[in-house]
Amino acid sequence: MLIGIIYFLVIVLANTIGAISGMGGGVIIKPVLDLLAKDSVAAISFYSTVAVFTMSLVSTWRQVKNGISLNWRLVAFISAGSILGGVGGNVVFEGLLLFLADESLVQLIQITLTIVTLIFALLYSRFDWKNYHFDSLISYFLSGLVLGFLASLLGIGGGPINVSLLMLLFSFPIKEATIYSIATIFFSQLAKIVTIAFGTGFGRYDLTMLFFVVPAAILGGLLGSRFNHLLAPKKVTLVFQAVIVLVLLINLYNGWQILAK
Repeated sequence: MLIGIIYFLVIVLANTIGAISGMGGGVIIKPVLDLLAKDSVAAISFYSTVAVFTMSLVSTWRQVKNGISLNWRLVAFISAGSILGGVGGNVVFEGLLLFLADESLVQLIQITLTIVTLIFALLYSRFDWKNYHFDSLISYFLSGLVLGFLASLLGIGGGPINVSLLMLLFSFPIKEATIYSIATIFFSQLAKIVTIAFGTGFGRYDLTMLFFVVPAAILGGLLGSRFNHLLAPKKVTLVFQAVIVLVLLINLYNGWQILAK
């Protein structure tokens, strides 16, 4: 019960921030749950996936209800790539668990790749890098493929690389990028859940934890979409950068703890 309450509080906070910044919440949930070390790597990735999937569904629904206009052609092709990438990322994740046997090594790989994406996102948001204006369907699909693969493999739901890559490739302002990021995250995490259902199944997870995870994710999605609608772009950027630095420090600590064992 206590650990369920802790998970609930972590997920509400993480998904609120994730919905505001477009990171999806998993970039906070995954390292914090790793830090608590109460579940296996696979279980933590699963709970993070369910939380981020639920949040992205709620947040996207609220944004559309609030009158936000989306380019549905762009969403469709990024999401198609994201679904395929999400399946591929989960296959690689499960393959690493089988091949390496030691879960801590898989966790270290996840942490290392997450740190790389965090540094890229921080540098991109801090410096005036050149933006591109790709608008072909294949560019939408390929970007979704990369984002979906990383989201599923790392168990973070997409994280800061979604927002940064969408801004870099399609010249989106940050608030617009956060909305498309969340929509993309929905499909990549849906693909991962379906892959688990038809692959390993849910038997290895404590599904009673979902009674804490799902309500927390819904609440976080509602709060985050509300704040995203109210905050100015500069404030969203500040939230984005602050979260990157915080999560970068947590991941560095988690990685050091694994190496120190």
